[in-house]
Amino acid sequence: MHRKLAHSFRLLSAAAVLAAGAALAPPASAAAPVRPATAQRAAERAADNPYQRGPAPTEASITAEKGPFAIETIPVPAGSGTGFNKGTVYAPTDMSQGTFGAIVVSPGFVSPEAWISWYGPRLASQGFVVMTLETDSLFDVPASRGDQLLAALDWLTGKSSVKNRIDATRTAVMGHSMGGGGTLEAANKRPSLKADIPLAPWDMTYNFPDIKTPTLIMGADNDFIAPAASMAETYYNNLKTAPEKAYLLLKNAGHMTFVSPNTTIAKYSIAWMKRFVDNDARYDRFLCPAPAPSATIAKYLDTCPTG
Repeated sequence: MHRKLAHSFRLLSAAAVLAAGAALAPPASAAAPVRPATAQRAAERAADNPYQRGPAPTEASITAEKGPFAIETIPVPAGSGTGFNKGTVYAPTDMSQGTFGAIVVSPGFVSPEAWISWYGPRLASQGFVVMTLETDSLFDVPASRGDQLLAALDWLTGKSSVKNRIDATRTAVMGHSMGGGGTLEAANKRPSLKADIPLAPWDMTYNFPDIKTPTLIMGADNDFIAPAASMAETYYNNLKTAPEKAYLLLKNAGHMTFVSPNTTIAKYSIAWMKRFVDNDARYDRFLCPAPAPSATIAKYLDTCPTG
């Protein structure tokens, strides 16, 4: 299946490059100045934040396979709502701390839901209601996947059996490959989203002028399907209206790295969602100052949470 996926994408990418030309990818721009939040400011925001959920984070807690919240898994059959196919909901069972933010995740081109299912429990156990999608068709383009993400999000927050566990004002989207392109498309359509995370995104649209959502884009240095330099990093450089943005390039990683559990992907996804969906400044320290290059990170660009 992976070989078929790679072959299909190579054909698409080759056609796209011929059509788009090298001029579509402008030169990389310098990262915005880092503006670190002080420990005092973070403490003040944590004390006053009504959306804070769970204990204070540690390196161990944010990299653990399971977070502090017990969760349940709820299948979402086809026909449950309009505008999307089907999926799976992962939801915390303890509401003693209040409602949770909601996240919907899309797979990529010719990719089943199963390939992105690991994001469900990993994020939900940290204090989110998460839905992973099976798209209408394995061949849906990014714009369609963006529409499906938003339709599923509306159903999740307004009509699902877990809607009473969700704060509908705190929502986010993420996705892999064409699902990552769909994530950018969704954020461009809905500026009220609190966060979006495109993973190795693939989209022939290179500018998203209406994104006003904190955006974390991840790429992989050995990605030959959605080359990071011409796609992920270019999308990052072209985000002119996002209030905060970051770009994480995984080291010694490829396009399919994102479909298996990965500590680095999980750590920064959790930190981004907690920081911007939950407004939880306790997670600033994982994002600001910017992570240095390491065994798993080849490059990191950011504007740094302003607090």
